[in-house]
Amino acid sequence: MFDLENVVDNEVDTNDLEEVVMGLIINSGQARSLAYGALKIAKTGDFEKAWELMAQSREALNEAHLVQTKLIEGDQGEGKTKVSLVLVHAQDHLMTSMLARELVTELIELHEKIK
Repeated sequence: MFDLENVVDNEVDTNDLEEVVMGLIINSGQARSLAYGALKIAKTGDFEKAWELMAQSREALNEAHLVQTKLIEGDQGEGKTKVSLVLVHAQDHLMTSMLARELVTELIELHEKIK
């Protein structure tokens, strides 16, 4: 299992970095999927279930954000972390998931007002 503390201690090897990247992608993707699922449920009028899914989405996003924060701390702005295309892809997933959650929150609130 990947030790997140090793990121801060600059002991990340290639296999660990791949695991970190996959964690970012998986958690970010889960957050985005839950958010869009919540929007779909909100359209049916089940706002309680929609907000439950949004809470789950927030948890997944928090996990991904924690990993990102540890990577940033470990790098210390000095280029210590090897940047690969897949790491950039993972960061893209995280950012689009964050944006999706914000927009879906607004849309659910609008659906509630309309109902």
